[in-house]
Parts: sequence; structure tokens; C-alpha cells
Amino acid sequence: MTLEAGKCPNGHVSYPTHPRCPDCGEPQEETLNLAEKTGEVVTWTTSTATPPGVRQPNTMAIVEFDVDGQAVRALGQVTTDDVETGDEVEPVYVEELRDPEAGIRVPESMSWDGYRWEPV
Repeated sequence: MTLEAGKCPNGHVSYPTHPRCPDCGEPQEETLNLAEKTGEVVTWTTSTATPPGVRQPNTMAIVEFDVDGQAVRALGQVTTDDVETGDEVEPVYVEELRDPEAGIRVPESMSWDGYRWEPV
């Protein structure tokens, strides 16, 4: 799994990537790796009623990255329940964001890896 933003020839950046830029419609020709950046928590919440296979409680945050001078936001799980708005975080790769055996799909048909936000 990658954590990439897309960039079009006009310089617009968006996450996730799209075949065409949401701002101008040009093809997104460049990808930028957000996994190598730190971001700031814009807002967060903790869910205590999670879907099957998702840890409980599950703290999620919207994180804003500065990418080429543009704000790009991404939603993801936080590695700890101790997070505040304004905290600096970095993406950390995890092999399983949820238990593959707890879902309704065949585990082999899905990708279970991804990124969580770790306070710096």
C-alpha cells in the first residue's frame, strides 16, 4: 500500500491520486510520497463502536500535510489514544489495519495494510 498524492501539470496536488485533477481536469502525471512527510492533526475522534475486526476503541485523525506549499489532508488511524489537535504526526506502515478474518470478504481478495499516524 502506498500513501501518495497526485500532482497535475498545473501544480494542483490532491490525495488520494486521481486519473484527472479534481481542480482543473488535467491528468495527474506525478505522484508524491506522503509517507516520508510529517503532518499536523487538524481534528480527531475516537470511535467505541467499530466495525468487525477494527480495534476498539479506534482513534482516527484528519492530518494535513504541506506538499509543495499546498495543504493536503488524509484520514487515518492514530497509533495512540493520546492525540490532540495541532500535534505533529508521521505516517507509520502497518501490515494489518484490521483483522482480515473478521470481515465478510475473502481475506485474499483485499489489501489489509496501510498507514497510521504516529505522534512525533
